[in-house]
Amino acid sequence: MENKQKKGIAIVGYGGMGSHHGRMIEPLEEAYVCGTFDIKEDRQQAAKEAGLSPYPSFEAVLAAPEVDIVLIATPNDVHKEIAIAAMNAGKHVICEKPVTMHCKDLQEMLDCAEKNHVVFSVHQNRRWDEDFRTMQEAIDSGLLGRVFRLESRVHGCRGIPGDWRQKKEHGGGMLLDWGVHIIDQMLLMVPEKITHVFCRFDHITNDEVDDGFECTLWFESGVTAYLQVGTSNFINLPRWYVQGHNGSAIIEDWNQPCKTVYATGAPEGDATPIVTAAGLTKTMAPRNDENIQKKEFPIVRCDVRDFYRNFVAAIDGKEPQAVRNDQVMRVLRLLEVLHESDEKRQILPFEK
Repeated sequence: MENKQKKGIAIVGYGGMGSHHGRMIEPLEEAYVCGTFDIKEDRQQAAKEAGLSPYPSFEAVLAAPEVDIVLIATPNDVHKEIAIAAMNAGKHVICEKPVTMHCKDLQEMLDCAEKNHVVFSVHQNRRWDEDFRTMQEAIDSGLLGRVFRLESRVHGCRGIPGDWRQKKEHGGGMLLDWGVHIIDQMLLMVPEKITHVFCRFDHITNDEVDDGFECTLWFESGVTAYLQVGTSNFINLPRWYVQGHNGSAIIEDWNQPCKTVYATGAPEGDATPIVTAAGLTKTMAPRNDENIQKKEFPIVRCDVRDFYRNFVAAIDGKEPQAVRNDQVMRVLRLLEVLHESDEKRQILPFEK
């Protein structure tokens, strides 16, 4: 397929994520990187060294007829102005997450897309995370019974990377950086109305923004979701832990299968006490082996390039957008309330 048959993508912001986009797009049949732009000369040079053609200015990007799509991979605080300029120039836009820090700014971007009849999407790439897809398959199998609690964690021990992510003015902090991903995943897993939320920030290595957080979401059916991001965890807790009325599931870490244990019948008779520490307990005695089963769900393989393929198909009117803008808005609204919850140290209502 010749380049003229592909959609041309210009990457604006050629840092770590921008260069990652370049590598992901390179093998696609549907699109190609027609150029890049960054305000830093060393990143312009890095693009040249990667075999790409940097544009001399952002205005040159907007004027280039070969640019069908502008992909924004800059710090969060300048997403809106770049996106609106690109859409006013008739370009379709992919924006890195979090798309903005405030819902009103996102609404302006969506209104601009509608006015200019262009397609706008946010790069929620972790919908294609294999651990997420694997746990979803375990839940969908029905072996756990009705799920009542889900836990999702991302842990590291290096603090916040030493760049714009440490600055409030640039939209830094872990809730905006990682929380936007794991909350987006959780809302897909539990497609219900949220009634109340609570959030608490950590400030262990950084006073300006959160370097970790934990939050709880209460859903209308009674399902509870607990989410945590930590950057001072030298021993990681499981990536996923899910409880159902008939069983439990766990994924220990990235690229690990999902292990489930579930009941195949009611426990027979009274439990036999077991010795724990200095005493006996019936309450914590395990079920008999003949009344439980174990099943391991292998990793569900995904291709994150499907995000770009879907975006091009959406431009051509062949597919609906995989990452819908109403979903993005709901996550952003939730992030705003979680920030408020931490400030007030209160459980807050969310959806009426």
